[in-house]
Amino acid sequence: MPDLKSQPVAETLDVLGRVCPYPLVLTKKALEKMASGGILKIICDAPASAEDSIPRYAEKQGYEFESVKLEDKGYWELYVKKS
Repeated sequence: MPDLKSQPVAETLDVLGRVCPYPLVLTKKALEKMASGGILKIICDAPASAEDSIPRYAEKQGYEFESVKLEDKGYWELYVKKS
């Protein structure tokens, strides 16, 4: 199965500059509106959200999750596939 970042993204959510809990709240809202099988790409620079709250939420929901840390840009690209 190909990794999530190489699949077509249904929606991109930019939460740069936002701190907890906003990235997670906005992620939940975006996923609620998406159809099953859709992939949400989240651009996030808050370590607590990128490394803890969003991955934990995705796991709890049973969604596929992938994180790509872009060191040179100082943010993460998070991919969540809604099941």
